[in-house]
Amino acid sequence: MNIGIVSDTHDNVTATERVTEIFAAEGVEIVLHCGDFVAPLIPPYFEGVELHGVLGNNDGDVANLGSAFDALSGESELHGRFASLEFDGLSFAVLHGESKAEVEAVATAGMYDFVCYGHHHERELTEVGRTTVLNPGAHFPTVADADRTVAILDTRSETVRFRSVLEE
Repeated sequence: MNIGIVSDTHDNVTATERVTEIFAAEGVEIVLHCGDFVAPLIPPYFEGVELHGVLGNNDGDVANLGSAFDALSGESELHGRFASLEFDGLSFAVLHGESKAEVEAVATAGMYDFVCYGHHHERELTEVGRTTVLNPGAHFPTVADADRTVAILDTRSETVRFRSVLEE
């Protein structure tokens, strides 16, 4: 199964539309959003896939974000500030990650196969013991082109690829 990982969409509709195109082309069935949707207009773009999101520091309209998730079909869910999930036998911690120390602590604990976070607007793929730490990039206007990416995780091979959201 392919899982798409995205973060920091910051109400960027153009980037979100491109993200959903990439995920559809890649056969993504589940999307993990690491926070900073900003407004409730972003979750509906993910209709048709199972969307799991966490809250970021810029997600102020929590009630309406929750309603946007409730309106999606399937198992989509807004999890609050932290999500502990499992897909295809792999465990995931999902958080926004304002504190790098918190991200490192979750990774170092060795309880998850993947720790997915955002906030810092720079993509990352590193290993901490048995845990893969992943920041998919961001879609905020000042983000460098190299970091305007999403990640796609193949659960069978446990490999991660980054895809640029800029026109290819």
